[in-house]
Amino acid sequence: MIEPRSHFPVMPRTTSARSGRLAILTSGGDSPGMNAAIRAATLLAIARGWEVFGVRRGYRGLLEGEISPLGPSDVGGIIREGGTILGSARCPEFNRPEVRAAARERLAEKRIGAVLVIGGNGSLAGAEALSRPAENGAGGPRVVGVPASIDNDIGLTGLAIGVDTAMNTIVEACDKISDTAAALDRTFLVEVMGRDCGYLAMVSAVAAAADAVLFPEAGRTEAAIVDSVEAAIRRVRARKKRRNRVIVIKAEGVPISVERLKSLIDARFRDSDGAGMIETRVTVLGHVVRGGRPSAFDRLLASRLANVGVRALMAGETRKMAAWMLPVHPSPVVATRSADDPYCWLVDLEAALEETAHLLDRTSPLVQWRARVLDEIEGVLTL
Repeated sequence: MIEPRSHFPVMPRTTSARSGRLAILTSGGDSPGMNAAIRAATLLAIARGWEVFGVRRGYRGLLEGEISPLGPSDVGGIIREGGTILGSARCPEFNRPEVRAAARERLAEKRIGAVLVIGGNGSLAGAEALSRPAENGAGGPRVVGVPASIDNDIGLTGLAIGVDTAMNTIVEACDKISDTAAALDRTFLVEVMGRDCGYLAMVSAVAAAADAVLFPEAGRTEAAIVDSVEAAIRRVRARKKRRNRVIVIKAEGVPISVERLKSLIDARFRDSDGAGMIETRVTVLGHVVRGGRPSAFDRLLASRLANVGVRALMAGETRKMAAWMLPVHPSPVVATRSADDPYCWLVDLEAALEETAHLLDRTSPLVQWRARVLDEIEGVLTL
């Protein structure tokens, strides 16, 4: 077992309530592994004498009272399934206090005192709002979040549920694309999901041996983006006695469409002297990246985070997020290592959302480090 760092206290084991009622809610974009988290949370809570309820369609279903009991038979085989058996839906009106008050009433009607929210940035923001002391009163529900987002854009957790599966999906697709690209000496521009976060593009470019990677954190102009792709293609084509296939992975958050990028690259080579024509192709992986059966790692990650989250709720915790191997070093007030899993932490939910905002506006040191590393190895990718 890894010993806790001295400046981070370990959350003491606390005797949990002998019984209670737990609601599990998934919200926002689905991630492979959400079902594993639902299963782990349900089975643990039932084993501890709690009643468990599933909320259909996220916060929308909570408002409409779509709350049903969950038992072992409901979750027995779902660990291998992608998506979420509870479904999900957007609910923008949840940012209004009166709407959140109605949601608490639905929970009170079922005598549910604890809620586990599994989802991304918007879902965790909803969890924070649902549990605000100023609105909640003495009898409001305790709420703990579990991060699930293929984009890996949630602060104060090293990984979120679904990231590993999404990365493996991208790498598998790029491996297949590479075969045909090599056979015909073609350049493929492959766009992957990630919204405003380039993490998936970054890590999959390294794992798939791509020749270039484009990510929004670099902050490049359109001209600089085209220059970098052109330079990568020229370096590859300058190789002696080697195939001239080129794989460029582009994050969807980069401010140029993949179709326009293709057009500009084609024009560069068409108009250049002695460069010869190149063939470029575009592949947009899109929602293929979000789907599929979760990897073994995502199943374990989801189960472990859910375990820590449910135990925290049973111990009376609220306004926390279960996290995996902190990528930064916040104060001990913000983060406490779980006594139930040495790789997991409980972090303050508001602090996690604040760090998420820094990730997305690119002021986080972690984002700046990622961008710097990728910039430094740009020339290495084409060697």
